[in-house]
This record gives sequence, C-alpha cells and structure tokens, in this order.
Amino acid sequence: MSRLQTTDGLTEEQQDLLKLVKEFVDEQIIPVAQELEHADEYPQKIVDQMKEMGIFGLMIPEEFGGLGESLLTYALCVEEIARGWMPVSGIINTHFIVAYMILKHGTQEQKQHYLPKMATGEIRGAFSMSEPALGSDVSAIKTKAVKGEGDEWVINGQKMWLTNGGSANLVAVLCRTDTGAEGPYKNMSTFLIDKTEGFGETAQGVTVPGKIEKMGYKGVDTTELIFDNHKTTTAQLLGGEPGKGFYQMMDGVEVGRVNVASRACGLMMRAFELGIEYAQQRETFGKKIIDHQGILFRIADMAAKVEAGHQLMVKAARLKDKGERNDLEAGIAKYMAAEYCADVVEQSFRIHGGFGYTKEYEIERLYREAPMLLIGEGTAEIQKMIIGKSILKDYPLKG
Repeated sequence: MSRLQTTDGLTEEQQDLLKLVKEFVDEQIIPVAQELEHADEYPQKIVDQMKEMGIFGLMIPEEFGGLGESLLTYALCVEEIARGWMPVSGIINTHFIVAYMILKHGTQEQKQHYLPKMATGEIRGAFSMSEPALGSDVSAIKTKAVKGEGDEWVINGQKMWLTNGGSANLVAVLCRTDTGAEGPYKNMSTFLIDKTEGFGETAQGVTVPGKIEKMGYKGVDTTELIFDNHKTTTAQLLGGEPGKGFYQMMDGVEVGRVNVASRACGLMMRAFELGIEYAQQRETFGKKIIDHQGILFRIADMAAKVEAGHQLMVKAARLKDKGERNDLEAGIAKYMAAEYCADVVEQSFRIHGGFGYTKEYEIERLYREAPMLLIGEGTAEIQKMIIGKSILKDYPLKG
C-alpha cells in the first residue's frame, strides 16, 4: 500500500467507508470517466449509485436521515472520488455546501423540510454568489431582493458560474437586501430558491439558459441563473432574517475550500499514478524512462507535493471539525493543493511526452481539469489575501 496520502487516527468505521468509496471509484468511475468526459455526458448512473451509498448525506446528521460524518471523512471521500473523475466530486460539493449552510444557519422548519431529502439526494443543491460583472468582489453584487407587502420578496438579477445549475432543484442565492444596515456586507441575504431540474424557465421568474461550454470540468453542468421578478417569501430566507447572507455564504465557502483542496489532492494523486505507471513502461535509449535521473527527480517532486497537499487539507478539516476557526488553514490548503495539483498534472503530462497530448491518454483530460481548481472557491490571489491578513493578526508590530 502506498505511503502517500495516508491519514493518521482514523476509526475503523472511517477506514471501512473509505475502502468502500475507493472500490467504487476504481470499479465504477475510472473505467467510464474518459467516455463520459469526451461526450460531456452527465454521469447519471454514478450519481444514482452515490445516492444509494448515502454520499449525498455524508455530513447531514442522523436525525435528518444522513450519516452524520465529520468534515474530514467527507473530504477524504471527495479526495477519492476526484481521483476517479473530478467533476463527479463537483456534483456533491455544491450540494454539500448548501446542506451545511442550512444545517448551521437555517430555521428549524428549513432543516426539517430540506435536510432529509438532501440526505437521500432527492433534493440536490447548488449555491450562487458570482455574477457576470464580478468575480471575487462579493460586495459588488447587483442581484437584488426587494421587500414587498407582508412576507413577500421580489428578486431580480443575473447570477453566473453555478455548478449543478441545471441538475439542482434547490439553489442558495446571495442577494442585496438594502434594509438600511451599515456597510454592504450587512445588506446581503441568502434565499433558498426551489426550482425544477433542467433548463429554460425552471420556476416562476427563474430561468437557467443552458450549459456553459468549458475547456474541462465536463459532465457536470455549469450555468447562469436569471431572475425576472421572482416572487418568494421570508420563509425562504435562510435563517429567517435578512442581513446575514454574506456571513452565511462565507461560512459555506470556508468548508468549500477544504473540499476544493481535497479535490485537488485526488486529481494530483491520479496524475501521479498515471505518471509513475507510464515511466515504468516507456523505454528510451535502451532503458525504462524511470531509470533516467531527470524522470526520477520528477517523480520525487510529484510525490512530495501529493503528500504535502493532503496533509494541509487534513489539518484544515480537523480544525473545522473541532469547531475552531480555520480560515487561515483552509486558505493555505486550498491555495497550495490547487497549485501543487496543477504542477503535478503538468509533470505527469511531460512524462507522457507526445502521447500525453492525445485524447487517448487520461492525462490529457486531467490537464484540462486542473486549472478549474486554481480559480474555484476563490483564486490564488484571494487565498493570499486571506492568508496574509490572518498572519498579520498573529504577528503585530511591537513597540
């Protein structure tokens, strides 16, 4: 068994679950990933199997029908799934973030209504902050919810980059709600929008135009979301009170960054596996290329980054599980794991030589998937801002 990406202190139950997920990935995902990716086909059969395994309810408490597992267990499962095909992990990532936000910030009625069905995968979640005219500048969002008579709210605006935007039937949407609070961040609220699956008008005043074509990260649908006088009520306001949306979303994104780090770890582990396997088969100048020092050095560098990224991710997940703040650790894990992943994938690509440039070889797909992790859940620059500001608090100027 490989000494890379091992995790100390796991219980027997955690080990058994991870073994089950690994077998599922090896037998059900890896053999079909290439075909599905090239066809840009939604992996419905894989999703149905994950529902049966309870993966959609991994972190949802048992009282709501889930498995009640920790963030660490969830992240380790995601790491394995991403090793098989990274977009599949994306299908459960946004779902998980929405479930987490409802669990931590929702009213009791919202928890009782959504979480049991989210645990089975009957309700599938997506979340939305970004818009066409902004990326990381959340304070500049323009999608607006205006209070009407009684409990009514009316939403207008356009959202962008929704993973699962078509396949989800629940979307957590961050909107401006100018209720007179001081500062832009206290004038934002999260609404839970029920819709049907698919494209076109999926609810009153809610349109999903279609899939956005991407260079990689195929299979999973990425969409826009357009609101045209969509009517909702205070009952669909996460937590039941306006003005808390930014902090609710940031809490969700914080655990989402651990998730992205775990996806990067899984993807680079697969790239490492492909690279070291190919290096032991390919011959040049009368010997296996692994016997050339230059290739051996690449393998060593890749292995070090695979291991380092994993341990950073594990540390961030365990801190969150303890109930401690992990913005610094999650930022470091996401930043470094994504950067390491891009580098490991490129080194594996180089080891493959010309064959790596063909669609016949799996590394070509990984080469197109890795860049998404550099920008998802906040770019490297955003992570550096988070890391830098957190570190400054620990090292104030003395005197």
